[in-house]
Amino acid sequence: MVKNSYLLHWIHIFLSVWIPEFFMKTSYKRRMLLMGGIFAFCLIFMAGRLGYLMIGQADKYLALAKDLHQREREIKAPRGNIYDRNGVKIASNKAVYSISVIHSQTKQKNKVVSVLSKELKIDEAEIKKKVYKNSVREKIKSNVEKDAADRIRKYELAGVKVDEDYKRTYPYNDLASKVLGFTGGDNQGIVGLEVTYDSYLQGKPGRILTLTDGGGREIDGAYEERDEPVAGNDLYTTLDVNLQNYVWQACEKVRKEKGAKRVSMIIMNPQNGEIYAMVNTPEYNLNEPFKLKGKKENTTGKKRQELLNQMWRNTCINDTYEPGSVFKIVTAGSRVFFLKCVPAPAGLELGKVKVTDHFSCPGFRIVEDRKIRCHKTTGHGAETFKEGVMNSCNPVFMEVGARVGVDGMYTILTVLGLFEKTGIDIPGEANSIMHNKKNVGAVELATMSFGQSFQITPLQLMRAASAAVNGGTLVTPHFGMKAVDSSGKTVKTFEFAKKKHVIKKETSETMRELLEAVVSDGSGRNCKIEGYSIGGKTATSEKLPRGTGKYISSFLGFSKAEHPTVMALVMIDEPKGTYYGGAIAAPVVREVFKVALPYLGISKDYTVDKTKK
Repeated sequence: MVKNSYLLHWIHIFLSVWIPEFFMKTSYKRRMLLMGGIFAFCLIFMAGRLGYLMIGQADKYLALAKDLHQREREIKAPRGNIYDRNGVKIASNKAVYSISVIHSQTKQKNKVVSVLSKELKIDEAEIKKKVYKNSVREKIKSNVEKDAADRIRKYELAGVKVDEDYKRTYPYNDLASKVLGFTGGDNQGIVGLEVTYDSYLQGKPGRILTLTDGGGREIDGAYEERDEPVAGNDLYTTLDVNLQNYVWQACEKVRKEKGAKRVSMIIMNPQNGEIYAMVNTPEYNLNEPFKLKGKKENTTGKKRQELLNQMWRNTCINDTYEPGSVFKIVTAGSRVFFLKCVPAPAGLELGKVKVTDHFSCPGFRIVEDRKIRCHKTTGHGAETFKEGVMNSCNPVFMEVGARVGVDGMYTILTVLGLFEKTGIDIPGEANSIMHNKKNVGAVELATMSFGQSFQITPLQLMRAASAAVNGGTLVTPHFGMKAVDSSGKTVKTFEFAKKKHVIKKETSETMRELLEAVVSDGSGRNCKIEGYSIGGKTATSEKLPRGTGKYISSFLGFSKAEHPTVMALVMIDEPKGTYYGGAIAAPVVREVFKVALPYLGISKDYTVDKTKK
């Protein structure tokens, strides 16, 4: 009783500090009831809080507890496959493995070093640093082949982990290498279509959760929890493996025959911009994208990276050049509109030039103080505009350019998209290099009219030429068709912009007739194929600086002439010997068309006696 009185005394003192005085003047029972109420409230509050934490916040604190006692290892998701237009797989995945060691679990360190060095072909000193390093986990090597991984498993080495992984693989090695691109060690795209469509191709990584002790060390033999990865979407492209391979063979053949620096070729549907083939020889092995050939392999540092960048470069979209006479397609027949469809002056469009107009070519044209020559130095003599196109006569087109004028020319270039990128779905596209309009005089205008003194990409030229012959629609060249998930469901159909009526339909018809005449009876006759109506234009461009004797020989062709559904552009860079486009470039397109036209279902137009069907 004394003790209780003593305790009550101290309680009384404690409460006298915090409870108002009038409460302390109450009776003993009242004070006891108050104390009991306070304790009861505290107990109820604590019970309620505990219940909330145990039930209402159970998931939260369970997750936090797992984080404290589990270690996470990522499982790479298989990257989506890439297919050509016919469903042929051109990029896929190969099962590989990653090897790592856990310091706390490693028991026979010397044996681990010896085994891993032997099986992984890595110097023992390098592996020893990682095995003896007092860290939680050290990765020894990624992208280990299955055979080597299986051999390592058989040793049953404590602390050595063999985890599944995926490596990008390309079944056709160097086919369309500068279009497809490749991935890095993290399975992310680096160049080409692998970059553009990376967000679709990448999957969702999985994970392995391993139990750990209080020190964060993985518990040997403990149960592992797995969240399986989700595979990426498959990409279907406009490419055709068969055409790509045949075009590559044709380009590689002429490259070796002419000792050329490189040969590039594009096969495209001018009606919708779908690209069937894009070749840049020499190509590189997509499965060994960092391997240089020959003596270059020993190059190191910055120089090595420069060589790799050059090897990966897609000339069709990354580089510009003077198009030469192929550009006469634009000069001769462009149809342009202002915002309110008010026609601007341009060649055939407004009567500046008629097909039957007569010209004279003495072999040159004097522009201000410059004597600008025709490729035929003796001249073509008297000729109609049609004959000027067939002969690829520079003086004829210089006069056309003068009639069109600077304003007309620059409106043409703008509306045909030659001041903008094409929008192709490959990164790194270059833009044209043009004179500032205010600096264009008579000389500049004259040279521009036949494709010199400015630079565009091959794809920009193809896009503009497509509009000139397809009835007037400016298409967007592209490769992507659709993305499909693992169940076969289409998750995205890719669409690309079109601009209609940039060329008047009637003008486009005239241009098709003129360009068909170029192949049937003009400078492009080396592309002629019996039974097929083919239009085209030759070009021979002298590279800068002038006087080096270096040229780009090219030819642009399409079929059928009446309704083009396939267009080809080939460029032979720095050929040795004969360098005229009509002589060496046109035959390349001819050889490709002999296979491509029947393959694409394009039938002949004429019988053997040249009577139209």
